[in-house]
Amino acid sequence: MITRAFKLRFRRRLRLRKLQVEEFGQQAEQQLERNFFRRLERLAEVRRFVATWLLLVILLGGCVIAQIRGLRAFYEVPTPVAGGIYAEGVLGAFTNANPLYATGAVDTTVSKLLFAGLFTYDQKNNLTGDLAESIRMSDRGTVYTVKLRPHLVWQDGQPLTADDVVFTYDVIQNPDAQSPLRTSFQGISVKALDASTVTFTLPNQLSAFPYSLTNGIVPKHILGGKTMADLRTLPFNTTQPVGAGPFQFKTLEVTGNVANDREEQIALDPFANYHAGKPKLDRFVVHSFRGQDQMIRSFRDHDIDAMVGLSVVPPEFAHGSDAHVYSIPLTAAVMTFFKVTDGVLANSTVRHALTRATDTNAIIKNLGYPATPVREPILQAQIGYNPLYAEDAYDPQSAGALLDAQGWKMGQDGIRTKDGQPLSFNLFAEGNSEYAGVANQLQRQWRAVGVDVHVILQEGVEFQTTLSSHGYDALLYGISIGKDPDVYAYWDSKQADVRSNSRLNFSEYKSPSADAGLEAGRTRSDASLRTIKYQPFLQAWHDDAPAVGLYQPRFLYITRNQIYGLTEHPINAATERFTNVQNWMVRSADQPQAK
Repeated sequence: MITRAFKLRFRRRLRLRKLQVEEFGQQAEQQLERNFFRRLERLAEVRRFVATWLLLVILLGGCVIAQIRGLRAFYEVPTPVAGGIYAEGVLGAFTNANPLYATGAVDTTVSKLLFAGLFTYDQKNNLTGDLAESIRMSDRGTVYTVKLRPHLVWQDGQPLTADDVVFTYDVIQNPDAQSPLRTSFQGISVKALDASTVTFTLPNQLSAFPYSLTNGIVPKHILGGKTMADLRTLPFNTTQPVGAGPFQFKTLEVTGNVANDREEQIALDPFANYHAGKPKLDRFVVHSFRGQDQMIRSFRDHDIDAMVGLSVVPPEFAHGSDAHVYSIPLTAAVMTFFKVTDGVLANSTVRHALTRATDTNAIIKNLGYPATPVREPILQAQIGYNPLYAEDAYDPQSAGALLDAQGWKMGQDGIRTKDGQPLSFNLFAEGNSEYAGVANQLQRQWRAVGVDVHVILQEGVEFQTTLSSHGYDALLYGISIGKDPDVYAYWDSKQADVRSNSRLNFSEYKSPSADAGLEAGRTRSDASLRTIKYQPFLQAWHDDAPAVGLYQPRFLYITRNQIYGLTEHPINAATERFTNVQNWMVRSADQPQAK
């Protein structure tokens, strides 16, 4: 039961709490008035002060951000990254990607990207394994045993074995297949010892043989059932190729209704199971062009990222442009070959006079790029080169004296004659700007000693016809020599015979001493012994002067920007720019600098 006293106490406490709440409310009101509303009224008076501080904070923040961005160069560097589409323009036409038939610039480019060989070259131009893991030579030097890498596969997933290697060289050796590689493998027996081992048995020792094993290997499981005579025209060669190289075929697109304006675009995707690793590019496109103007225009319009086939850099890309110019040295020689079997050039004294009247240094100076002079048939960095056998040095007075002694008298028109015959001949060259410039310089230099030279520039099929028929008096031309100094094909007497398969002896030079030296040099594997054996050849070549060496040419590669992974090291052929194409990168991103 609630008593009256309890009720009174409860009411007093309730009134007391009410009074306390009212007192707290009044205090809060007073504090809010004094500490907030009165100060809020003064805000307008201090707005300039506040604005100044805010501006200072913003300025300091901006300075910090600018400093951080400015210092990025010190702790971040552009780093290549994978990805991107790379389009390369190449002068020529696409006809055949099969490595057993590919010869033109476009065909060999596509073939090199699609197919892999037993061997390739590294970044120092040394022979190294591609599909092959190793090579072993027998004691007699006539048997080479090649071991394949394990777990090799074709781009369709089928295993690549020694049977594919044997099949490839059987096709090359079969005359019905009509492979241009046949000459290099005649008389060589190729056998598979097991699924990963192949032997090559040569009729005679040949020190340069391993360098010939860089051609692409083709799949037996696709081509094995085909007739040899039909291999050149199969869809495999154009729209259905299957190789083991870094890229695999995607599409072929042909535009243009007229042959001269036709263009092909061959799109290639990275091969994920390539033995050296999946390429870092997302796609490689080879774009063929029939003319320089079309290719240059496409490069200018950013339709392609690189140009192949030009001899000089177009003026618009020479200076101050975004184009990157690679001048890649070739293990080749540009020479003037004198046809020694006919006309005034059959006389060795006349040839020596022309050699002494040739200012090689002036020719190189006018090339527009650094080049190494060619002084003899073997290049300076190769086994066997000996400066003692270098061709006659530039000496126009001595050249004139030699011609005087031979009865060639200087006429009033500045041309020498003998028995009523002028000292005159035709010099043929390919009609590109580099060779045109060199030919014109030779013409002026030889004219200075009384020799009348008619320069004839040709292109395409016309020049190839002149070349194959030897329809010239003198020929300005570049020959590929390669890493090994075996120049047998260019100077041995048998290669001058009209019945020769290649007929690459452009001077039609014949010398028993030279033949003996060439044969002895190419059949020795010891470098010092080869050098000794080559001396009779070099001596005969110097004495007979069948040609005048000029310079080692370059492979000109013009790209939109720098290609990460591509270096300017010596190569033996233009397609060897792809030595490490699987590592090429065309994109970059800023990354923290490694400590």
